[in-house]
Amino acid sequence: MAREELIGRTFVELADTLVEDYDVIEFLHLLAERCVQLLGVSEAGVLLFDAHGRLRPLASSSERMQLIELFEVQTQDGPCLDCCRDGRPVREDDLQGAAGRWPQFAPAALDAGFRSTYAVPMRLRDERIGALNLFADRVNGLTEADQALGQAMADVATIGLLHERVLDEQAVVSGQLQTALNSRIAVEQAKGLIAELADVDMGEAFELLRSFALNHNRRLRDVVADVINRDLSAAQIRVTRRTSSASEV
Repeated sequence: MAREELIGRTFVELADTLVEDYDVIEFLHLLAERCVQLLGVSEAGVLLFDAHGRLRPLASSSERMQLIELFEVQTQDGPCLDCCRDGRPVREDDLQGAAGRWPQFAPAALDAGFRSTYAVPMRLRDERIGALNLFADRVNGLTEADQALGQAMADVATIGLLHERVLDEQAVVSGQLQTALNSRIAVEQAKGLIAELADVDMGEAFELLRSFALNHNRRLRDVVADVINRDLSAAQIRVTRRTSSASEV
């Protein structure tokens, strides 16, 4: 698929979440994946504020990305924290020289294989709900044009998260984001169960869950609930993935 076509398709997919009862976790993972496909970065992730005003990782393009985002939140040091605090995009084209800027985050990101990092705010007017994190395995990993595209995607995603919400009622907004956080916790529980029972790593476990949901035209959160309640087994999940993979050859 041509890049221009994928850009158009991505904005249609993000706008499609304006319908009622969309799957927020699947939506956020779609956003992270599209950032990797379209912006030339190696990894992407979404962090949102919970009901208590704390940043939480809600979606990551890989387990490596999830770990570095957790480290960023736990140490309160890194580009996403700066982005959310100031409400402006953050750029660091070479992490080798960023130890003074982020004394804990920069060495950890370098150890994880990243060489540059970026963050764009997720906001609607004056309402900030989080940030989109972008990491690259090379220096100068994001052009200014692609950063602008990433900001546009983050803006549309924010509208999708806050649609039909009264933004001056903070409790309503916080409730929506807390629901997303609760869904993320459930996803992690289901990933752990599948990883243990199917003897796969956490990344593969998540892909098995997503593939099952897609192949059966179900919402990811419903599949996750069935796994947690033991209404859906790891064996059923794996069979579906093998069937799907065979049909793609």
